Amino acid sequence: MSDNPDIAIDVNVPNAARVYDYLLGGVTNFEIDRQIAERNNAVLPGGIDSARAEVRANRAFLARAVRYLAGEAGIRQFLDIGTGIPTGDHVHSVAQAVAPESRIVYVDYDPIVLAHAHSLLTSSPEGATAYVHGDLRQPDHILEKAADTLDLSQPVAVILVGILYLVGDGDDPFGIVAKLMDAVPSGSYLVVSHMTKDINTEAMEQLAELLNETMPEPFVMRSHAEVSRFFDGLEPVDPGLVQVAQWRPTDGTPGPTEQLTAYYAGIARKP
Repeated sequence: MSDNPDIAIDVNVPNAARVYDYLLGGVTNFEIDRQIAERNNAVLPGGIDSARAEVRANRAFLARAVRYLAGEAGIRQFLDIGTGIPTGDHVHSVAQAVAPESRIVYVDYDPIVLAHAHSLLTSSPEGATAYVHGDLRQPDHILEKAADTLDLSQPVAVILVGILYLVGDGDDPFGIVAKLMDAVPSGSYLVVSHMTKDINTEAMEQLAELLNETMPEPFVMRSHAEVSRFFDGLEPVDPGLVQVAQWRPTDGTPGPTEQLTAYYAGIARKP
């Protein structure tokens, strides 16, 4: 299943999904995205290499989170909002490697993600995948479309990895997350990763200013206390809200002393 609005892509305007793709080493990006990524991230200690390490750590957290949810937590339904351009392991490939019957709905509003959604619509015979062209700021639409593939009376993992900092305070991101979690039953999970200025504060403040000057999307880097608010009323999964590299690191994953990542990440369960 996939929504199919007209695709309009302006190659002269930078785009968050394409910049992220470039930092991950992908090829679905344009010259403007590469220029903005190089210019903005020059303010970081380590420059563009540091930015690439950050997004790789964030992506690795997503894979670890899905393995935990499909394995130890026994989740079989995943709602991945802010999917981004398909790069590396997808949620469905990680989840269905653990539990082939897993069902996944991907959501993004970016037309370039829609153009590559076919990469997300492969599935094991036992499971299912679907793509919804939708905006996180319209949770009712997302939930309505997701219900075509997911049984919202059964536990769902709601995944918001690297997306909430693109929602300004005026759009009530905390209310949006609460609405999504209100729509799923006890035993569901929320997965969040979020950029912060708590770490490498001066450089991240500079980066935030540049992003808001040069990108069409707003960028809001929130503190540990602010990101924690997304989990209000939920039960945190150990080790709680930590830097992405510190969330249950495995072999080959940066440990807490090896990489000071400016992303917080955590998982919590709905009681």
